[in-house]
Parts: sequence; C-alpha cells; structure tokens
Amino acid sequence: MFDIGTKEIIIIAVIIVLLFGAKKIPELARGIGDAIRHIRGGFSDKTNPTEDTKKKS
Repeated sequence: MFDIGTKEIIIIAVIIVLLFGAKKIPELARGIGDAIRHIRGGFSDKTNPTEDTKKKS
C-alpha cells in the first residue's frame, strides 16, 4: 500500500524535528506511549469483565 523507503523516513524525521524541536520529541513519544497503554488497558477491561470480579472476591 505505502511504499516508504529510507529517504522518505529520513525526510519525515527531519520535518518532525523542525516542527517540534529535538527536546520535545521524547515528551511526545512518552505521551503517545501512555495513550496507547491507556487505550489497550481499556480494551482489556471490556473483554474480560469476569476476571475483575474473580479478583475482587
């Protein structure tokens, strides 16, 4: 679908550094990781509600 090569990835990385600055990138990555973890946790709570009730008993 997407044919992204090394050159394109480098160009995208340079644009991100120019937009956000080198100091903000770790903060952005940490925030995205926390959001993904939070979303996955929400999905796992919805799929296994019986496990939560067993732990509380």
